[in-house]
Amino acid sequence: MDKLKAIETFVAVAQRGSLTAAAKAEGVAPAIIGRRLDGLEEHLGVKLMVRTTRRINLTHEGSAFLEDCQRVLVDLANAEASVSAGGVKASGHLRITAPAGFGRRHVAPLVPHFRELHPEVSISLNLSDRVVDMAAEGYDCAVRVGDLPDSSLVSVRLADNRRLCVATPRYLQHHGTPKHPSELVKFDCLTLSSDASQTRGWAFQLPVPGEPGTTDITHLRPGGPLDCSDGQVLREWCLAGYGIAWRSTWEVEADIAAGRLVAVLEDYAAPPNGIYAVFPQRKHLALRVRLWIDFLKHHYGQSNFWREG
Repeated sequence: MDKLKAIETFVAVAQRGSLTAAAKAEGVAPAIIGRRLDGLEEHLGVKLMVRTTRRINLTHEGSAFLEDCQRVLVDLANAEASVSAGGVKASGHLRITAPAGFGRRHVAPLVPHFRELHPEVSISLNLSDRVVDMAAEGYDCAVRVGDLPDSSLVSVRLADNRRLCVATPRYLQHHGTPKHPSELVKFDCLTLSSDASQTRGWAFQLPVPGEPGTTDITHLRPGGPLDCSDGQVLREWCLAGYGIAWRSTWEVEADIAAGRLVAVLEDYAAPPNGIYAVFPQRKHLALRVRLWIDFLKHHYGQSNFWREG
């Protein structure tokens, strides 16, 4: 089995949603695509996809394997580009997008520094909490935080992100510290209003009753006297001592490191999600895009980057 071809086929099927579409794009019969997937699953000893006549569904193992495969293919493309590009300088126009709050804090400050390194590149930065259609709107790269439901995009994980309950030391001194998520009903919780995107509530990893050693993600919707549709406002209210907020580490890690905020209920924190660079599937990634992604990986990979805000 040609492992690389099998991996490329697996990624193509996952991104296009069917064997037929992947086969048509490559110009081969669907049966050939099916045989490659069968060989890959037999080699790995796990089921990667559940295939029906109407759709393809990734298994749990398949979803994890897809992310790794996409990263391998991107790294391979980058290696080939490094050799073929030689001493060629990055140039052209780079269009990037990021969520508004995250982008203001952790993308916008880096853009001028990137251009200093690559002066022949011009850059447009869009900050919006709307999930843009990258292909339709002509964006080269997006930074996204959290789950990535759209598998038609290639993703590179840049860093981990956790959600933590935080409050000021003064608030905890006056009101006490919750020992279990169920105790949050006794505290002033600063929450996103119902018209914001966080509809499921605060996520915690809690033991499953009757199953020792087993945990599951539970979502709670604590209440409080203040809510807002803007997460930055919640952080500011939290820093002012008005209650407990559930915020991302990218937003509050510098505050925790400086002692302005204290994390509570850390033993029940949900597993981290990711911060990703995503871009449309292309045969050859433009050098300016590849260098931008490498630039983000370098900075986001340094622990003091988040602690220093």
